[in-house]
Amino acid sequence: MEVQVSTPQASPEQLQAALDHSIWYLLSLWPALNVACASGWGGPDSADKKDWFAGAISDLLTERPETDAEDLECFLLQIMQDEFDCNVEDETECEVAGNIMLVRKRLMDERTLLASREIEERWKRRGAMKTNVRVEEVNQDIDDDGEGSNGLDDDDDVDMDAPQLVPSIQPKAIKEKTEPEIDEDGFEKVVSRKKR
Repeated sequence: MEVQVSTPQASPEQLQAALDHSIWYLLSLWPALNVACASGWGGPDSADKKDWFAGAISDLLTERPETDAEDLECFLLQIMQDEFDCNVEDETECEVAGNIMLVRKRLMDERTLLASREIEERWKRRGAMKTNVRVEEVNQDIDDDGEGSNGLDDDDDVDMDAPQLVPSIQPKAIKEKTEPEIDEDGFEKVVSRKKR
């Protein structure tokens, strides 16, 4: 004979608090956001911005309950760009959005706090997180008239100075690009590869 243990149902307030905590834990597990916060791309209050970010997601899901994972992915990317000057290109926002939506669904369907506790345990076990992202600085070419040229139409609204996070198969040391030496006649000096 199998004995079933019933889990007491949580109140709507408890479910909302559990969702809020789960969102914060899932954002804290996102390597792209961790790199952005650790690097201070959101300014001196990057950690506070992460807390605000979790609250903004919670507000979005409360105010627009029809929000789906794709909408949430766009929201995550927009906040990373606007608040952290970071273009996430490794598609990890898909996993983060999917996990948030899954926890939300489980909390609402099961009416228990089990899903939130599982996310909290995952966050506690994170240890030294392995971040598998590489940061690429994107620079614009400067035309003779001083305007930036990035191959895009003038109507395209893209911040080309934002760091971009891309998947990294194996971490490699990134060499700094040396500035060309210009002699007094305005010609670029040829520097041997060994001296670079």
